[in-house]
Amino acid sequence: MERRDFLRLSAASTGTAALASLATAGTASAARGTLRVQILLFDGVEEQDVVGPLAVLGHAGHQGGKAQVTLVKRGAPGVVTGTFGTQFAVPATWNPNAGGDVLLVPGGGYAAKDGPGVNALIEDEAFLRDLARTRHAVIAGVCTGVLVLAAAGLTEGRPCTTHHLAKADLAARKARVIDARVVDDGDLVTAGGVTSGLDLALWLVTRELGAEVAVGVESVLEYEQRGAVWRR
Repeated sequence: MERRDFLRLSAASTGTAALASLATAGTASAARGTLRVQILLFDGVEEQDVVGPLAVLGHAGHQGGKAQVTLVKRGAPGVVTGTFGTQFAVPATWNPNAGGDVLLVPGGGYAAKDGPGVNALIEDEAFLRDLARTRHAVIAGVCTGVLVLAAAGLTEGRPCTTHHLAKADLAARKARVIDARVVDDGDLVTAGGVTSGLDLALWLVTRELGAEVAVGVESVLEYEQRGAVWRR
């Protein structure tokens, strides 16, 4: 039996109450409303860190889940250029006071210490102060975006993960680094390198919208979530 078939049968047999238990304190289950996700973009962002979660969450809406995804950036709306030159038209401004269900911070450009990417965010004290006080119920980090969360003090002493080449740097910032593809610590959800953004998004869909929706997304994408999710 394929994994997606097993999950579909499990979802049908356990019922709505059991699926609701997948939701963790901090976010509202989509059964009670729309899952609102903001993806923070910046120059030098890794394209796959953005497109993977965007595709998963977008298809979740087509599978009966209620998901609203918005690309945001600091300052005014405008164009952001990714690591490989892809240009994203970002329609909205990130407001740390506005709140929402999930803020997802992708990675990108970590090896280029003086170039665009996460290092510019890590050196931006005003941005880090805003990130530390954001009112989003859940903060999610993909790849080296987790280092940005660490610089804002959001991972200190907490279980999390990042790209394998950056794990030592994450540990140096006093995070509890877990060797897992996705780590769920309630209001902090993190993922390893690049393609693991797909797995993080699929886990959020499972947790917040239900296994049946996640199975539908996997079927459309022809991709199945990799690895066990580490949970406290």
